[in-house]
Amino acid sequence: MKSFFVFTIASFISFSVMAQTWVDSVDRHGREVFMPAAKYKWDWGQATFLNSLIHLYNSKPAEEKKIYLDYIQKAMDTTYAVANGKHPNAIASAHGMAFLARITGDKKYLDKCNSIYAEFLKIPRAANGGVSHRAETVELWDDTIYMISMFLLEMYRLTGDEKYIADFVAQYQAHNEKLTDERSGLWVHGWDADNTDYNDGCSVFGWADKITRKSSQIWARGNGWIGMALADALSTIPRRSANWKILEKAYKHYVETILPLQNKETGHWYQLVAIPEDPQNWEEGSSTAMFSYTIAVGLKLKILDPKKYSPVVDKAYKGLQTSNLKRTDGAYLIPSGICGGTCIGDKQYYLTRKITEGTGFGYGSFIMFGLAYEQYKGLRK
Repeated sequence: MKSFFVFTIASFISFSVMAQTWVDSVDRHGREVFMPAAKYKWDWGQATFLNSLIHLYNSKPAEEKKIYLDYIQKAMDTTYAVANGKHPNAIASAHGMAFLARITGDKKYLDKCNSIYAEFLKIPRAANGGVSHRAETVELWDDTIYMISMFLLEMYRLTGDEKYIADFVAQYQAHNEKLTDERSGLWVHGWDADNTDYNDGCSVFGWADKITRKSSQIWARGNGWIGMALADALSTIPRRSANWKILEKAYKHYVETILPLQNKETGHWYQLVAIPEDPQNWEEGSSTAMFSYTIAVGLKLKILDPKKYSPVVDKAYKGLQTSNLKRTDGAYLIPSGICGGTCIGDKQYYLTRKITEGTGFGYGSFIMFGLAYEQYKGLRK
């Protein structure tokens, strides 16, 4: 794998708290070049990048917060008229509205949030209550968990109302019931509520097994979404909450499951994460950032053993900075080695997906992991 950019560990450690790191370069390219606020689109990939900017806002001193607040406000004002909650990928960006309602107190953002939540409650659901990823047919996808979590968790931060946490827990449990692969302990990408194939123009036709109704493959980024959602939930709710133990148990099981699948040499995880030994498989950047973010948050929260897990995130951070950061013209760095947007398919479908760079979820996952790692290491606040 080609190395685009290398920080030596010695030079990195010499940085003072709040010094500029590759996270800051990726952030700047995302905001200034990839997706200026005025060009923000109301969609899921962009929502992941937007969430990383909220993480940065929360980490910055008061005098630097305005950069991120201005971006988020312009992005939400630009898309206010089209903002909706008709399906999980639409709901994803709504956390920006909830964030602004909390930070600015402007009623127009709260009104939009309440409208989106009302639409969320009307999304078609499986018999066990799981929210359908598609509006036209009932299918449960692992992607859904993160897309709705961003909004529900931000609504809890805004209101303190436990109903939003209860919604998240209910959706996690419903999806866990239908998507868990008993052999690996991870989740397959999707489950179909009926035996009628639905052609969405994106997935491989006939992906659902006629008996189990599950898809056949365990896709890395799909499982990455799950871990990030669990980590964010544990970072948000108080430990006294009745939902804390439920989520902590799910989180610890998840981390134990992905741990042995990391390439101990490179720090990466693979596109089809449960079969790293397959010769066609390849190391994927966004899922590596997502799995590592999940673990870094657990270390920050002191619910994971640092002796066991610190080396895991150390290797991932080094692996991403040496193999997955591409230098552009000027001082910018962008994420690379990323699986492009992906629906549901068979083994060959995932292993032959386009490997790309940038993408909203690429910027977002790299920024959130890098920030969490540097906070855990005491390299920034």
